[in-house]
Amino acid sequence: MNYQIELRHIRYFLAVAEELHFRKAAEKLFISQPGLSRQIKILEEELGVILFERHNRKVVLTKVGEYLQKEFTGQLKSLKSTLDNAKLFQKGKKGEFKIGYVGSAMQNVIPDLLLNFEKINPDVVFHLKEVDNQKQIEDLLSFAIDIGFVRLERVPINLEVKTILKENFCLVLPENHPINNENFQSLKQFESSSFILFDANYSASYYEKVMQIFDDCNFTPLVSHNTIHSSSIFKLVENNFGISIIPKSLAKKRGYQIKFIELDKVSQQTKLSLVWNKKNNNPILNEVLALL
Repeated sequence: MNYQIELRHIRYFLAVAEELHFRKAAEKLFISQPGLSRQIKILEEELGVILFERHNRKVVLTKVGEYLQKEFTGQLKSLKSTLDNAKLFQKGKKGEFKIGYVGSAMQNVIPDLLLNFEKINPDVVFHLKEVDNQKQIEDLLSFAIDIGFVRLERVPINLEVKTILKENFCLVLPENHPINNENFQSLKQFESSSFILFDANYSASYYEKVMQIFDDCNFTPLVSHNTIHSSSIFKLVENNFGISIIPKSLAKKRGYQIKFIELDKVSQQTKLSLVWNKKNNNPILNEVLALL
């Protein structure tokens, strides 16, 4: 079947799907409500499906409508990325590449990647965005980013994942804390201390692994603060609000009056993984993956 569907029909459908209200969608699109209704009807007739159920002034997506909303949204973002790359080609650039990451990836992994890639291919525009693990997954599925650096044990089936770093955890203490590398014995020494930890929303699997460390030491930590940023953890520890546990790669940060003790005797380690979407058609992706 040859569908006579234009890009505007998809834009109209997505506007109504988002608003679930024809008048509001029409105002958003700067067209008349009858005109919008007519275009949606054309789309439904061309596809041979029903996209919306209309009753009692209420508009609801059908199952087909929900499916197409998800698919069209991803495809339009992919198309926008393609058109943006075309503009960069016109300017003499090879294209753009969007990277999401958790903070610890910026210590070595990403700077090394950018420096090495720049040597062999200087004509790529990189966009970097520090976001939590779950937001990266959402952005990968919607093609808002090309790759992500996450601390997750599992990812959705549409995504590929590869572990690129396994590392120990480190204890973070104020610089003047009486316990140091010489007299440290076990985490049990801090049973009565307050802990500042990465929020479970940062990564449920990462949080659970940290909790396993405490379980093995037979105590439940007193958690005084949760955050998703390592800089907040370091500042709070520096000001004696508590102590913390972090991935070893973050222990390279300087500029704070804190110290680190590597927990190399505990069995738990944390993984930094590279994640990407199997359906991503950015031509730069394969080059980046090969380099990594």
